Amino acid sequence: MAVTNLLKLEAFHDDEELNVVIETPKGSRNKYNYDEKLGLFKLGGVLTSGASFPFDFGFVPSTVGGDGDPLDVLVLMDEPAFAGCLVRTRLVGVIEADQTERDGETTRNDRLIGVAADARLHTRVRTLEHLGPTLLEEIEHFFVSYNQIKGKEFKPLARSGPERALQLVKEGMKRFRRSKRKRVKKN
Repeated sequence: MAVTNLLKLEAFHDDEELNVVIETPKGSRNKYNYDEKLGLFKLGGVLTSGASFPFDFGFVPSTVGGDGDPLDVLVLMDEPAFAGCLVRTRLVGVIEADQTERDGETTRNDRLIGVAADARLHTRVRTLEHLGPTLLEEIEHFFVSYNQIKGKEFKPLARSGPERALQLVKEGMKRFRRSKRKRVKKN
């Protein structure tokens, strides 16, 4: 029953907040992925010693990004959540990036940045600038080094604000609807 609900979950909770499903909690070395076919979360890999996710990491349901997967979101919260937790999230920006796979194929793989709607520590954060340049550099470095370890290249292209992040979500929703129509036609 929960699987059906997750697959039918809309991208937005309301006009201002996204629905984000957490895959990997802050501080975890384990990378979890939602497997749509199995309807559960499974271990996708383990980070090297000393490396861990700087914040909760998840996806926006009912979206498709440039890489063919749901849009990725890094969510700032007071405490780590757990895999499968639904978190209402306010967008504060995006790190736009290209990702090159081991086979040399390059796709867009942007990282949305948001703040949990109920967060207390980050309640005043409304844009990436509110995070400060050092934290943004650390977040970018995490994604660069995380992908490097996996034999991939993550190349940040731009840091953009909440308006651009919202535009990317709306584009991802359109791609999702198109992909859903294609799946229906195949069946």
